[in-house]
Amino acid sequence: MYKILPYSYKMAEDLGYSIYPSKNPKKKIDVYNNGKFKFSIGNIGYGDFPTYAKHDMEYALERLRLLHLRNQKNNVVGTRGHATLNILW
Repeated sequence: MYKILPYSYKMAEDLGYSIYPSKNPKKKIDVYNNGKFKFSIGNIGYGDFPTYAKHDMEYALERLRLLHLRNQKNNVVGTRGHATLNILW
């Protein structure tokens, strides 16, 4: 099971979401808005900023930069892509 780190809780709070460990074994986090389930984010098999940052901040920042370059079109407020980019990255 994925352990949600304080970074992700803070980012979710800034977006107005509540997050919990996912009930879907293939995902990391379940996202809720006003107590209602919205979606699951974060494939359990992939890294994320808080995980990379624990080991190598320089590497984590480079992954963050590249991910944002690749996913600019997915950064639409209220979507799964936006939540993933802004909670896990």
